Amino acid sequence: MNKSSYPYTTAYQNIISQLAKKHITIADIASLAQELQHQYSPVPAFATIKTMVIELLHQPEVLNRMLVGFALDKAATQHELQEPLQAISAHDLGVFGTDETLALGIATWYGTIGMTNFNELDLYKHGILHNLDHNQHYVNTFTDDLVAGVAAAVAAKIAHQQS
Repeated sequence: MNKSSYPYTTAYQNIISQLAKKHITIADIASLAQELQHQYSPVPAFATIKTMVIELLHQPEVLNRMLVGFALDKAATQHELQEPLQAISAHDLGVFGTDETLALGIATWYGTIGMTNFNELDLYKHGILHNLDHNQHYVNTFTDDLVAGVAAAVAAKIAHQQS
């Protein structure tokens, strides 16, 4: 790869592959966004929400955050991180905050309403987030927050379109 070209396709395919390994689909993320926003305003057709998720997942800054988070979760799952980071990450200790920091950069993509959306998803762990949070086979310290960040951003985009 030369210095001036970003590997959009490779990065996107990697993200989709990493999500699939954890049984997460674009539809799952779109469902979170739809569920979150429908209580406040009308939402577009589900296919439109899925397209919004895909469009967001093509942004280099979003891809970078997800690539880093997924790599850290994989390393923690394989016990490849140095202590104390291994224990902190593997147990998703509440004072860690680095996972939320990466995810908030995505959640606020369409404005600060995404932060409120993210906080609700992070607190209540709706849908696929609950499964990720309670998975005993993989460390999902970053994955659950990154997925919540994408859903929160898409819900924010929907909210802005409705106002």
